Amino acid sequence: MTTTASPIGRPRDPAKDAAVLAAARELLVEAGFAGTTVVAVARRARVGAPTIYRRWATREALIEDAAFGHPQPAAMPEPTGDLHNDLLGWTRAFLGWLADPVTRAALPGLLAAYHRDDELYERLVLRSEQDVRALLTGVLARALPGLAPPELQRRSTAVFDFLVASTAVRAMTRGLTDAESYCATTTRSLTVLAVGAWD
Repeated sequence: MTTTASPIGRPRDPAKDAAVLAAARELLVEAGFAGTTVVAVARRARVGAPTIYRRWATREALIEDAAFGHPQPAAMPEPTGDLHNDLLGWTRAFLGWLADPVTRAALPGLLAAYHRDDELYERLVLRSEQDVRALLTGVLARALPGLAPPELQRRSTAVFDFLVASTAVRAMTRGLTDAESYCATTTRSLTVLAVGAWD
């Protein structure tokens, strides 16, 4: 995961990067997206606002890094060939990650920003989503070895899109309330989507 590149000149101080990101995460939990302004983050991190803008071009870029700029979701389960159990592990991981207080606070504002600027979302896809999609394709490939590559990709895309949409909405609305029941139901739907009849 990378942040906005800094200009040529004096090397960046990693300690300042860490302080700014930690401050942004704290403020997201305490004050929400609206309260996580560059000025507030700078004050909390004890740096000047120009220090932040040299690293992140916009407030949204900073918040995106605070929420998504670390390994995620936490180590995905290794594929076992048992599709249902594998998808259950994925559902739990995604819900846990998206329901994290930092991510949960950042998501609504970032989604609004992505709606206004498609390039922002494309950047997020490039930095995080593609690799995770490839891992899920591997899960389906192991569990459904008879699928031709185009069909495997088609089903993997559908399963991933459903998984992200469902867990994101659940995380933003109910968090981890009744998480196991939700994960069990969602996993059944994902399994049907993966193995069901396709045109």
